[in-house]
Amino acid sequence: MPFARIAIVFHSGWGHTARLAEAVGTGVGEVEGAEALLMTVEEAQTRWDDLASADAIIFGSPTYMGNVSAAFKAFQEASSKAVMAKGFAWKNKIAAGFTNSGARAGDKLATLVQIALFAAQHGMHWVNLDLPPANNSTKGSEDDLNRLGFWLGAAAQSNTDQGPDLTPPESDLLTARHLGRRVAQVTLQFVRGRLSDESAPIAVAR
Repeated sequence: MPFARIAIVFHSGWGHTARLAEAVGTGVGEVEGAEALLMTVEEAQTRWDDLASADAIIFGSPTYMGNVSAAFKAFQEASSKAVMAKGFAWKNKIAAGFTNSGARAGDKLATLVQIALFAAQHGMHWVNLDLPPANNSTKGSEDDLNRLGFWLGAAAQSNTDQGPDLTPPESDLLTARHLGRRVAQVTLQFVRGRLSDESAPIAVAR
């Protein structure tokens, strides 16, 4: 049975994005053969070897001023020396992302694009959310998964006057959980394919 380790690297200023990270980890754990490894961006900068051994990395950051947080950006920049300068250790790993902000839109797409570009710079394969936009008709509701209508990754909204014990809402947490499950499934498919390719006989040109 192939095994996949999926790291979840995140920054959370007030605890709301941390709840999303936990939900992503729950989704990963629901897939047989997949293991979630959660760490903050600060922890990640002392655990480069663990990230190098992971089959996938899911990145998470709150959206501040229309982009990733300063702490997440510091992690990105640290990776250029710790990872890129020593060879593309993350090349061909699976990647995905999630974010949270106080506003329903809040330019969260800019954050997801930044994270996707970061993954591309490391030669990673990006996995999208694979959920249709919801809550966009009279039959929709705030309880729908992907209620905010994002394609690139999981996005959540947390009221600015409520703590992480109350927000983001359950629908956003379930959306993040879906992302974790999807990434785990895709990663296992990738790992199986890699193992199959490695065990195949080498063709000799004649």
